[in-house]
Amino acid sequence: MTRATVAAVQATPVFLDREATVEKACRLVKEAAAAGAALVVFPEAFVPAYPDWVWRLPAWQDGRFTHRLLDQAVTVPGPTADRLAEAARDAGVYLAIGVNELDGGTLYNTLLYFTPAGELAGRHRKLMPTGGERTVWGYGDGSTLTVVATPFGEVGGLICWENYMPLARTAMYALGVEIYLAPTWDNSPQWVATLQHIAKEGRVYVVGVAPLLRGSDVPEELRGDSYPAGDADWMSRGHTTIVEPGGEILAGPVTEREEILYAEIDTDRVLRERQLFDPVGHYARPDVFTLHVDTRPHNAVTFD
Repeated sequence: MTRATVAAVQATPVFLDREATVEKACRLVKEAAAAGAALVVFPEAFVPAYPDWVWRLPAWQDGRFTHRLLDQAVTVPGPTADRLAEAARDAGVYLAIGVNELDGGTLYNTLLYFTPAGELAGRHRKLMPTGGERTVWGYGDGSTLTVVATPFGEVGGLICWENYMPLARTAMYALGVEIYLAPTWDNSPQWVATLQHIAKEGRVYVVGVAPLLRGSDVPEELRGDSYPAGDADWMSRGHTTIVEPGGEILAGPVTEREEILYAEIDTDRVLRERQLFDPVGHYARPDVFTLHVDTRPHNAVTFD
């Protein structure tokens, strides 16, 4: 089995409301499955929303947002992860969804992978939060670089600007990724070119998915001067796109509306493309360049 339909869900979370956002995600998973999707992908930090205020407010002056984010974050394992696993099982799909994960007193930008059996198959924590994100999220480590085996190919990916880290991409290629996920907050037109470059460089299918969010989606009691009322204040316009291994666009980009993008993939195409260019195989030069990846978990305290 090398063929499957993938779905990229461009949607608006219910801002900083975990339960409502998860219920919306579950409905969209069911919708995508009914349309024939075998893999359903959601944006970065979808549950309970990306912390856009890190680009609008001075550091440590965002308490009204961050306190709510901490309260509405996801623990793994936990009831929210169980609900998402149930949605994947009921729909019979593989599900990849971005969450704000709370572990102890630290938040992580995490991508969760669930199987059609309702199992948590993988968890990737963003290695390098960008700019103001570092006031909210901790750093992941190499222990969560992962791919998930499916009947139609190896699924894995990196989050947002991790995809601008050449060595991180190389590590994913070496793990054998064939369907490369790039959930993001970057909703610029230039991001589409990034997705195309990764597809051609890695000879992979790339699923780039971003959310929609406007100032009017922020609850009125949280807005203050940071989020002007009305729909004109776009935080994220989307630009969700699916790209084939040669770099050609299969679906999208779509902007400024909720939509599920679908594309038919065939991972036999990956093998054919890698006969031309395999970045960690016959086109590599290990006599000149090598990469060593530390996949050990790095904890502040270890009990032997």
